[in-house]
Amino acid sequence: MTIFNLGSINADLFYALPHLPKPGETLASTEYSRGLGGKGANMSVAAARAAARAVHIGAIGDDGRWALDRLTEYGVDTRHIVQVDVATGHALILVDQAGENSIVLYPGANQAITEIQLTAALSEATDADLFICQNETNAQRMAAEMASAKGMKVAYAAAPFDADAVQAILPLLDLLILNAVEAEQLSTATGTPITALPVRDIVVTLGADGCDWHNTDTAQTLHIPALPVTPVDTTGAGDTFTGYLLAGLDQGLSMAESLTRASKAAAIMVTRHGTADVIPDLKDVLDSGL
Repeated sequence: MTIFNLGSINADLFYALPHLPKPGETLASTEYSRGLGGKGANMSVAAARAAARAVHIGAIGDDGRWALDRLTEYGVDTRHIVQVDVATGHALILVDQAGENSIVLYPGANQAITEIQLTAALSEATDADLFICQNETNAQRMAAEMASAKGMKVAYAAAPFDADAVQAILPLLDLLILNAVEAEQLSTATGTPITALPVRDIVVTLGADGCDWHNTDTAQTLHIPALPVTPVDTTGAGDTFTGYLLAGLDQGLSMAESLTRASKAAAIMVTRHGTADVIPDLKDVLDSGL
């Protein structure tokens, strides 16, 4: 089976500064690094490192070949990542000595997905496969409709949160993944408790408190507690959780088993600095002792 991911691909550009710049101020950076990021890329890498077959559907500019190579190196099927005449998406991340940051996000090529590209990518899919998307690309509803029509299970990670974007895709979903703040915002926007939404499986992540799985068919909730680790960087932890959750389901694990494995992967992730480049592989998770 396969996980098809319509997802963003970003260059994360980190600049270490003595303090965040004031209007009109020019500062010299003390450190610079570039990493692979974007919620979509993170999820594809996590799924691949969890030993699932992950097919990424996305776009880069002519400046993004390195990102394509990195995804391929990490085991992601990149045949349906196209090059377009728009710069690759990127995040400019300014970090001061206290760890505070300011971020400028440029969506770029992530907003250039076409119907032709989606049709070609999903032509390979079957009703045994999974589809996932997030809110960092265009064409989410179109892709979800295609996936649903093929009988695929459709999942959505509701971040970055936008109530209209979630509601547009909600009727097509089998699995919705969002954090506690996003769950509250969605309930307010729809006027409906999160457990009454028309989605069979809803996973609400709770940070240091773990996560809740709501099965709306049975009206049951299962709580998975967080694992005891000392976090140093929470960046990408949610994406790692999602990628591992989907990989577990794709491999035939139960929802409870998949959530437990995903929680272990996220716990390891928060003990590492970085994003896609440091997502743990399955051996890390199984040998972790968590």
